[in-house]
Amino acid sequence: MTVKVSFIIPHKGREEMLIQTLQSVGMQTLSEDEYEVIVVSQNKTFSNALYELKKQIPLTLMLNDSENTISHSRNLGASAAQGEYLAFLDADVALEPKWAQAMAELLEENEDIVLCSAMQKCAESAPPLEKIRTALSNAELDQTVTFLPGRNLFLSKKTFQEVAGFPEHLHTCEDYYFTHKVAQTGSLLYTSTSSYVHLGEDKAFSPMFKKEVWRGQSNLASISGRSIPLRELPSFFVPFAVTFGFIFLLVSLLYSQTSLVIMASVMTLLPLAVYTGRLKKLTGSSVNIGYCLLFYCLYFPARVLGTLLGIKGALGTPTHR
Repeated sequence: MTVKVSFIIPHKGREEMLIQTLQSVGMQTLSEDEYEVIVVSQNKTFSNALYELKKQIPLTLMLNDSENTISHSRNLGASAAQGEYLAFLDADVALEPKWAQAMAELLEENEDIVLCSAMQKCAESAPPLEKIRTALSNAELDQTVTFLPGRNLFLSKKTFQEVAGFPEHLHTCEDYYFTHKVAQTGSLLYTSTSSYVHLGEDKAFSPMFKKEVWRGQSNLASISGRSIPLRELPSFFVPFAVTFGFIFLLVSLLYSQTSLVIMASVMTLLPLAVYTGRLKKLTGSSVNIGYCLLFYCLYFPARVLGTLLGIKGALGTPTHR
């Protein structure tokens, strides 16, 4: 049997959304002998429901140590893959049925494209935060980009081997690091030819804050060993400018220093206004500007806190090879 696409899904924790992900893979417009699915779980065992799915789709279940990173799970799955193409999915996405076919056609018809990802969708009834996340994900649609999110990635096995897989030293931001390396071999495309729903997307602001603190802890480690495009620099510096600018503003107001109040206000409000305005433009009428402002009022401090917490880990982490 010649396998065309190997779906590789790292997993840890509850299985409800994983099962939905697998069901969406089973609905792909591929014949059963054209694909395989490899789940690499960091749980101790698999449920009966997953073993039942083995009867419906070509599914391989692998266990990995819970102390390893998600990159380790992805690389472990890739080492067992037989497909010409590798499709890396998070364990909480639902793919459109033509997803794999559309991704393969893009790579086959465009020699310069080496990695692609589909656009994100959400329901009209989705809460504001989910709509915000979806809009941000789709900000650069149908164009080549400098990185792609790790929720759905499609590339040839040959390309994956050329870049030596995912960086196993990173706990988060591994998709930035990996796709940046792949971009050195060709173009990355974020496409509307297919889509997916992020089942585990943020829906409430409090859990989002905690998640961004966690993600931020790999900020510095993710830039180690790679050149940083100029367009990526604001994502590192603006959260600090806004957060510390706000603290500086409070101190200036406390001591009634008018000149410092003005300086701190500009330092804080200008980038906050620019980012909020851009987000409002992306979300259109679906999200009011208050939610857009709230998003960045929480997002920026969370990223700063996470980065500060991750400094020790970043300094002590060797560059991935």
